[in-house]
Amino acid sequence: MNFLTLIFLAVALGTDAFSLCVGIGLTGVARKQILLISIAILLFHIFMPLAGWFAGGFAGSLMGRAAAVAGSLLLIYLGVRMIRSAWYNKGETGPVAMQFNICGLLLLGTSVSIDALSVGFTLGIHKVNLLLTAGIIGAVAGLMAASGLIFGRFLGWWAGKKAQLAGGLVLVGIGVKLFF
Repeated sequence: MNFLTLIFLAVALGTDAFSLCVGIGLTGVARKQILLISIAILLFHIFMPLAGWFAGGFAGSLMGRAAAVAGSLLLIYLGVRMIRSAWYNKGETGPVAMQFNICGLLLLGTSVSIDALSVGFTLGIHKVNLLLTAGIIGAVAGLMAASGLIFGRFLGWWAGKKAQLAGGLVLVGIGVKLFF
């Protein structure tokens, strides 16, 4: 696999992290949260191709559905929280920062990187330098997550409550779609 193909693969795997992070960024995430979320996504996008390569397709199919369900429930929860916050905080002009704990970061990282698990299985078959490939996939996904969070944060402060409400609806919609 040449370098350009690898970059295209990494960007394709990072697009779900970017779009999800724009929605999360609309909540007004703090700089520390941007860093934590981006690092979690980066690490999961490194770990998942390696796990896929080592574990094979069977474990990926079992873990894939469980992670998809957990990830979709997390998205629905985050979206409902955003909608409630936008609806009930009538005096505030800007979004309220959302807090993520370790469990939330693990679910978020797993849900946006589960597709990298199957990619890892495929990469093992094609005899690529797996550590370099996983590192590039992780770095690109981490950068895309950070840029999505920053863009969403900017958009949230610029558009205020309406952007937070829209972001909440988007997260709920993505979560429901992933659930079914």
